[in-house]
Amino acid sequence: MTYKAEYIWIDGTRPTAKLRSKTKILADGAELPVWGFDGSSTSQAEGRSSDCVLRPVFSCPDPIRGGDDVLVLCEVLGTDMEPHVTNTRAALRETAERFAAQEPVFGIEQEYTFFRGNRPLGFPENGFPAPQGGYYCGVGADEIFGREIVEAHMDRCLRAGLGISGINAEVMPGQWEFQVGPLSPLEVSDHLWTARWLLQRTAEEFGITATLAPKPAEGDWNGAGAHTNFSTRAMREGYDPIITACKALGDGDKPELHVQNYGIGIESRLTGLHETAPWNEFSYGVSDRGASVRIPWQVEAEKKGYIEDRRPNANVDPYVVTRLIVDTCCTALDKAGQV
Repeated sequence: MTYKAEYIWIDGTRPTAKLRSKTKILADGAELPVWGFDGSSTSQAEGRSSDCVLRPVFSCPDPIRGGDDVLVLCEVLGTDMEPHVTNTRAALRETAERFAAQEPVFGIEQEYTFFRGNRPLGFPENGFPAPQGGYYCGVGADEIFGREIVEAHMDRCLRAGLGISGINAEVMPGQWEFQVGPLSPLEVSDHLWTARWLLQRTAEEFGITATLAPKPAEGDWNGAGAHTNFSTRAMREGYDPIITACKALGDGDKPELHVQNYGIGIESRLTGLHETAPWNEFSYGVSDRGASVRIPWQVEAEKKGYIEDRRPNANVDPYVVTRLIVDTCCTALDKAGQV
């Protein structure tokens, strides 16, 4: 008897990486081995030395094939078994281990937009739909488009055991969001990448594309982000560490460093309009969706909790955003003795 393992990895496409996958047939009970692929076809190697290595780092039940079949998320290595230059997970692993004692936890809100052909799902072939207003968390065939795909994706994530914690329709036709977490930095990133693969794979069955473009439709429409919620044990127990974390994110060259690594095309989304702060101005505030970092109102009321970095794009690499936030905030909390 055999089972199927779908090996999933992140390629070297620039400016925004893509997910790739292929299937390996294994004997029942066999462990997941390392595997190879043609890196010259994924922008990760040259043809004269094209072999790259897939090392399994996370697996879960395959909710599409069912049975004993599994999804296998992999890190990309060179043939020297060292992390490939496109392997951003390796750097996060080191940072997460360094600050593990602070117990950092993340929840990421992944927005995305369905397209049929070159138009967002729900946009008429000619012209535009009604302005934003009724689409957010809406109901009804005149305002909601693609719900059957969203429900199928959510169910598959749950059957896979991923830490998905909710879904909702967003402010533009065909635009949706799912949330992953709260989980540790590596867990939330692994689960989010796997959920992204399941989203693309599920939409494929409906003849629909799911894009993570930060500004999927020009004009008076919201962009698509990946709002990133973060806390440490000290932040979950007191308010002073929350302020320390907010100030750290705005200190010195940190705003520029973070924005440069929060996804391609961020200037098109962080305009100061549509519930965003300008990409080149840092701010934080309580219950302020026009700030770079929001402190939820209940966090101020209870004097403990978490912060929401509203800057990351929908196309952000979760391994990168979680590494930067952990490094910036946990370093500042450590220096302040708020651990």
